[in-house]
Amino acid sequence: MAELNIRRISAELQKIANEQLNEVPAHIGDDIAALRTWIKQQPHLRARDDDQFLLSFLRGCKFSLEKAKGKIDKYYTLRTKYPDFFGAYDADDAMLRTIINAGIILLLPKPLHEHGARIILIRQGALPADKYTIEHFIRAASHLQEIIIREDDHAIISGMISIVDIEDCTTGHVMQMTPSVMKKMSVHAEEAVPLRPKQQHFIHTPSGFETVFNAMRPFMSKKQQNRISVHAEKLDRFYEHVPRSYLPVEYGGNNGTIAEIINYTNKQLDEYRAYFKENKNYGTDESLRSGKAIDFESLFGVEGYFRKLEVD
Repeated sequence: MAELNIRRISAELQKIANEQLNEVPAHIGDDIAALRTWIKQQPHLRARDDDQFLLSFLRGCKFSLEKAKGKIDKYYTLRTKYPDFFGAYDADDAMLRTIINAGIILLLPKPLHEHGARIILIRQGALPADKYTIEHFIRAASHLQEIIIREDDHAIISGMISIVDIEDCTTGHVMQMTPSVMKKMSVHAEEAVPLRPKQQHFIHTPSGFETVFNAMRPFMSKKQQNRISVHAEKLDRFYEHVPRSYLPVEYGGNNGTIAEIINYTNKQLDEYRAYFKENKNYGTDESLRSGKAIDFESLFGVEGYFRKLEVD
């Protein structure tokens, strides 16, 4: 078997992968080969199949080959069906750069406790609601997610912590989060992306936020709901989960400045310009799918029962 083209990881991350993700280093080559063979046998699916990409899906599925197959299929299925949401095709997309330059999505440089989860800070109020849509935001996040899948071993192995800063958010921002959007985001996060969300914290929440948030809960899986914590102005309990030092300088920490993080993200997008253009070559063709076709209406329709997912 040819030598694998994958990154070496630290002994600490390898220990986590072995103990928490069921990784057996000696078996990685066989696992990747099995997943690649399956992809080539699917007439409807055109997917990237390089070693590092497939390894991220295996790690994100705790080396369950069947779960990895399902996630890769859904990853490209949802991207093909809903490119305005999940497409990652253009590093020079004007709205993508607008959202990045506003500091709406910030991937913080230092993971928690050195070998822990990657921290992402979301500041949707950093740009007025009439300047961008929720589709723009999700599409920008999809570009960054693919970079994470390819590059960020901390996120893939140790998981991710999301911090959503509600400060400066308006009714206009909240109203964009419709039930249909919530369903798409929930299914994509649980069924399509090989990332392991560990915690999600809403901070600087105004009075009345709990009422609005509770109305959104039915559109989340139970595991998604259990990961969420809500914090108003007093952040002592939040700092027990994410010490202040792991936040950006503007938040009283030492985990980079917002300007530095924006600059680094723009450089990453520049480096991925050709890669994202190549993504046009990958996707699904439902007319070629063997077996039962996906019923998108029942999966995402506003009416009817929403299938709550129980995926770890």
